[in-house]
Amino acid sequence: MTDDSTTLVDRPAAVPQRMPWLSLILLTAMGFVLVTMETMPAGLLSAIAGGLRTSESTVGLLISAYALGTIVVTVPAIALTRGMRRKPLLLAAITALVLANAVTAVSGAVALSLASRVVAGAASGIIWGMFAAYARKVSPPGRAGLSLAVVSVGAPLGFAFGTPLGSALGSVFGWRWSFGGLSAIGLIVLVLIVLVVPDAEGQPAETRLPLQRVVRIPGIAVVLAVIAAWMLAHNTIYTYIEPFLRAAGNGIRVDVMLLVYGVASVAGVAITGAVIDRHPRLLLHGSVAVFIVAAVVLLTASSSPAAVLAAAVLWGLGFGGSSTQLQTALTAAAGENADVASAFLPVAFNVAIFAAGILGGLLLQGFGGFVLPVTMVTLGVVAFVLTIVGRRSAFPAHW
Repeated sequence: MTDDSTTLVDRPAAVPQRMPWLSLILLTAMGFVLVTMETMPAGLLSAIAGGLRTSESTVGLLISAYALGTIVVTVPAIALTRGMRRKPLLLAAITALVLANAVTAVSGAVALSLASRVVAGAASGIIWGMFAAYARKVSPPGRAGLSLAVVSVGAPLGFAFGTPLGSALGSVFGWRWSFGGLSAIGLIVLVLIVLVVPDAEGQPAETRLPLQRVVRIPGIAVVLAVIAAWMLAHNTIYTYIEPFLRAAGNGIRVDVMLLVYGVASVAGVAITGAVIDRHPRLLLHGSVAVFIVAAVVLLTASSSPAAVLAAAVLWGLGFGGSSTQLQTALTAAAGENADVASAFLPVAFNVAIFAAGILGGLLLQGFGGFVLPVTMVTLGVVAFVLTIVGRRSAFPAHW
């Protein structure tokens, strides 16, 4: 005999039976907005510097301010809000992001622009921190890897197309229109998420581990170490790709190199989505290996345009699905504490961006552009060794 007094709150949430494609596409669109918003100033340095009457180096701090907001806020914010319903938290973070970016679009003061970028970065970190667990919760359990691959497509699309389009729009209509247009796109996506994306429950209180214990879960530290090594390997040369190409003297333009890489990285995400639910560990080993091969080609055949562009394709194929693969490993290892564990990923990415800027700059001053692929090879090998070391705790055959 059933107890009719049981409330809806007491009943377990229904397990999704079908892939929520439209919801995942909207989350992908938001990922595109996040990446484009973070990197937008890079394509508009001189225009923004003129508009704010400051130097290009100061405008470059707009990217650093965004990263700083992500680094400082993401982990504590996710830890404090992990019991909340997911959709209201997502909507609040997107609202803060859109408003902060709108302030950047109309700001006439450097200090206000920097402050708005810190707020935007903080909101971005919260969104990234909850993406992985959210996508898994609204998707069938057996398709968790595919759902993560879908929402991860937004990042390489942002790198490949978002920033160049923003730069082109800014050159024609002015840089403020680029930021304003991006806020408008974010607002449209926000409205569609309100209408389409299902809610998901937060983490039950009895399963919430303290932050320091989450880090000590078997496998988490190894995954974070792979993230640190692999992301630093990537970002060091990605940040300074222009001086590398200049030193190589192969005549390839920076925008062409990054476009080829960006398109290939989308293909890398597609391959990840097709394979990750069946052979995640083999996929990870193969991705890092292809990344290392790309670095070796950049090092040994830098004078050949065809070889360098082929390396860009391999680079994108190998690295494109890295976020999905490592986030899947984090969430699988963390179990019920996946939200907090996933929050480490955007933090690690942005720390790598900071560190790559410093490391790459020092290496360039001391050794020149050809040292960058050496660094890419070295750190790539470190990442590969760590994936072997962590085969049992962090990267089992089936996550």
